[in-house]
Amino acid sequence: MNPTTESAAPVAPQPNPRTGRSRWRVHRAWIVAAVTFVTIIGGAAVNALPGLLFDPLQDDFGWSRGEIGFAVSIDMALYGVTAPFAAALMDRFGIRRVVAVALSAIAAGALASVWMTAAWQLMLYWGVLVGLGTGSMALAFSATVTHRWFTTRRGLVTGVLTAAGASGQLVFLPLCAWIVDRHGWRPASVTVALAALVVVPFVWLLMRDHPADVGLAPYGGAYTEKPAPVRGAAGRALRILFDAARSGPFWLLAGSFAICGASTNGLIRTHFVPSAHDHHMPITAAASLLAVIGIFDIIGTVFSGWLTDRFDARRLLAVYYALRGVSLLFLPLLMQATVEPPMVFFIVFYGLDWVATVPPTLALCREQYGEDSPIVFGWVLASHQVGAALVAFLGGVARDHFGSYDVVWIAAGALCAVAALMALVIRRVRGPEGAALVA
Repeated sequence: MNPTTESAAPVAPQPNPRTGRSRWRVHRAWIVAAVTFVTIIGGAAVNALPGLLFDPLQDDFGWSRGEIGFAVSIDMALYGVTAPFAAALMDRFGIRRVVAVALSAIAAGALASVWMTAAWQLMLYWGVLVGLGTGSMALAFSATVTHRWFTTRRGLVTGVLTAAGASGQLVFLPLCAWIVDRHGWRPASVTVALAALVVVPFVWLLMRDHPADVGLAPYGGAYTEKPAPVRGAAGRALRILFDAARSGPFWLLAGSFAICGASTNGLIRTHFVPSAHDHHMPITAAASLLAVIGIFDIIGTVFSGWLTDRFDARRLLAVYYALRGVSLLFLPLLMQATVEPPMVFFIVFYGLDWVATVPPTLALCREQYGEDSPIVFGWVLASHQVGAALVAFLGGVARDHFGSYDVVWIAAGALCAVAALMALVIRRVRGPEGAALVA
């Protein structure tokens, strides 16, 4: 019997050709997307903690902000560098295996940090282990799931899965801030380790690597056989990088996304809480503001996915980066001991723009690089994290040297203007009839 192709409707799938009956009331792609969403939330718990650790680690061990920022920068850099290899490993060993191992590495690094006594241990446990783990289930994970399981609604699904990271921040950041304030940083580290471990069974039991594993077509598409495992994952990832690097759009996407990482993960996520604390704002209040960013990030990212299905991704990126840059220029004027309405406006505005850049960036990768787009996006994500890593480290150094973060906010705002210009000059790929291709 030939496998049955499911319609694009999200309900009432056709019978599974292997069983002769319908097992799921919704298309299985949505089940896989839901598991991916929960998995990213569990993995994102660890990302809620670095910005809360600066002052406690300084108090306990006397480490400088530059030293702590360097450990965070290792985490972010490995997060990015690992991503393209992780996408290739998912092609070789399957999504379930790679993600389960990644979650275990995150938990191991967070737990081991509880017993550290030297800065190099922070760099090893939190930098290397956590960095490798988070990198293995980074946005390339979402890209792989979306590419395999969805033919239509890719922009929307990308936006929802990207927002999962913000949801994790929303759930865990206030909790971790409360734990750090009341009980210290060690119980908070144990909490995020347990969060990573809890989602492993969901991945193993409910995740599937390809629609053909359950005899189905991808959502909105035709049935295709599952490709054979791709051997030589590292070589393939490097080969795709070398091929993509010969094209101008790759460098424009990578450069603009590096600035994206610098102005979000490297800057706000890492240094907003210690900067607000410099102005005598309580750590719990500053962490709550970051959690509010998470709320509006979900709205902004999902809406950006919807827009990406309908409008020119290049222009969307240019608008996002330009607005982000303007908001950062005003931030030094808004830092106070109490939360005032202008700061709330900044948080809402910045939250809407936080990772709204991901759906259009991924759409442009698909448009430019086709079947290789998940791995290409992994390399673009690597640049995002390299940018984040540099600012996580240099932001701490700047604070040690200048006594404030003002120069860092202003420099990041200027870089965002450069990113907006880079997005506008990316060329479009045109189909055989001269129409620009869309994701």
